[in-house]
Amino acid sequence: MDKKKVEGYIDEALQENDELFLVELVIGAENKISVIIDGDKGVPLSECIRVSRAVEANLDRDEEDFSIEVATPDIAKPIVLQRQYIKNIGRTLKVITENEKYEGVLEEVTDAGIVLSWETREPKEIGKGKVTVSKSVTLTYEEIKETKVKILFS
Repeated sequence: MDKKKVEGYIDEALQENDELFLVELVIGAENKISVIIDGDKGVPLSECIRVSRAVEANLDRDEEDFSIEVATPDIAKPIVLQRQYIKNIGRTLKVITENEKYEGVLEEVTDAGIVLSWETREPKEIGKGKVTVSKSVTLTYEEIKETKVKILFS
């Protein structure tokens, strides 16, 4: 199975809805096509079905047998694209770099990286006790090894 050809069919299908974008395309053993798409405002099931049918319509089963699965990203999977960061502004992220682990609210996304902010308790400079302080960090995409959205239950 020609991956570039399949990717072209996916791109054509995604052009019908500019809020959708391709996260991952894997063609596995026995031509099992696995497509992960995401959207700026989520992805309804109807869009997964539409993309699947659009790709399937362009491939010939008589020429080459295949199976196709179109899905959205698993919430437990790491963020991999800048556009996914943008979609998650305001959410709490867990970010791992080479030397540090951060957990904070995604405040800003730029072409160069992201800005996280959080509050922490630190000892007072004078006297006993602790005080709440606001912290933030700017990380470049190159520094980030893994980012996951923290699932909060309220």
